[in-house]
Amino acid sequence: MSGEPGGPAGGRQAGPAAAAPSSVPGFGRRVLAAGLAGLLGPRVASGVIAGASAQAPQPGESSETIRVTLLGTGTPMPSGERFGNSTLVEAGGQRLLFDFGRGVSIRLWQLRLPLGSIDAHFLTHFHSDHLGGLPDLWLTGWLRPPYGQRNAPFLLYGPPGTAQLAQGLRTAFAQDIATRLADERSPEAGIAFDAREVPPGVAYERDGLRVTAFANDHGELVRPSYGYRIEWRGRSVVLSGDTRYSPEVVRQGRGADLLLHCVTLIPPALLAGNPGYRAVYDHLASPADAARTLAEARPSLGALSHIGLNGEATVEDLVRALRAGYDGPLVVGEDLLAFEIGAQGTVTYRRGRP
Repeated sequence: MSGEPGGPAGGRQAGPAAAAPSSVPGFGRRVLAAGLAGLLGPRVASGVIAGASAQAPQPGESSETIRVTLLGTGTPMPSGERFGNSTLVEAGGQRLLFDFGRGVSIRLWQLRLPLGSIDAHFLTHFHSDHLGGLPDLWLTGWLRPPYGQRNAPFLLYGPPGTAQLAQGLRTAFAQDIATRLADERSPEAGIAFDAREVPPGVAYERDGLRVTAFANDHGELVRPSYGYRIEWRGRSVVLSGDTRYSPEVVRQGRGADLLLHCVTLIPPALLAGNPGYRAVYDHLASPADAARTLAEARPSLGALSHIGLNGEATVEDLVRALRAGYDGPLVVGEDLLAFEIGAQGTVTYRRGRP
């Protein structure tokens, strides 16, 4: 969403929460086999969702796993707790980055991942909160210190319009680029864009790792707008992108190991007193929309990102509202929360928080 009205104090950005169903036949058997008890409580600690050890596997420990790290779980609202929307997916020795909200470069380096180490970048749509961090990621990732180190073109996939965006950035920062080429002798290839506009369908496939773009529903005027499905060795992760209820998100998420969905909560009094909030619900999933999607898709684990807590809304309010329509496994994300999907199931834990 390009903007959300600010409530008192700009809205609360509380910590994550996890909730488990007492009995959910047919929902995520691998998840329920071990239960979610290790995640219950006001904050998510290192823990196990499905039959793996409590010690989270380290990067590269298994070529079978998909690792999903929430780099930013926020909205346009400036927040030091929830940075702009961005999600890192690691599988098969590759690093894929989806959206580039405010602070993405900071979060990557908090994990000690060089900005230039990303193999491919994917944009869902052109709202500023999803690409405000792109110039920093692109330019800083080209620098020679350990936090940069990009030597090959910045591979960027996205909807039609992506090439124009890349060209505009190149023009805007032409003087900086020229200076660094002459003064610092950074490799010219590392600042080039390789922008690839893709229609819905398979966007990326390399060494068995596949990314499929699909159209979601972010409102009549916000088109194109994509979600992405990532598949690796029989496991799957679905990123809804910014969307209200969408049958296509349900279709793509049906039976996925992890379905990551956006959500925004606007207290009724705030909605009644400020008509501007209605536009938010016209573009982004309410708790009822998110609950409906998760209930129909039945992923092994549902998780929330791009979380809008407006006015005095809290995570507890959000979970309560979602539980009115969904009783399956659920985690409310926070920045730097990570998920692993492997042969032993799905592990959720926190890493990299300073």
